[in-house]
Amino acid sequence: MTELGLYLAKKSISKAEVSRKTGISKPRLSELTLNENTHLRAKELYLIALAIDVDPCEVLRVIYGEVRLKAD
Repeated sequence: MTELGLYLAKKSISKAEVSRKTGISKPRLSELTLNENTHLRAKELYLIALAIDVDPCEVLRVIYGEVRLKAD
């Protein structure tokens, strides 16, 4: 499960409801929540945040909070 999948599960959010509100297909949401190799687009992240009524920056921090710059 991806960080997005874990986040939605932790918040008990239905992927079907997110799909309905955002227009993101159910298969695409399944890919985003289950497949680590699937890339989340900024527009998708923003729509998901709006649909679940959270700050998009919070979702971004939760999903990509481990990303760091390479040391020189």
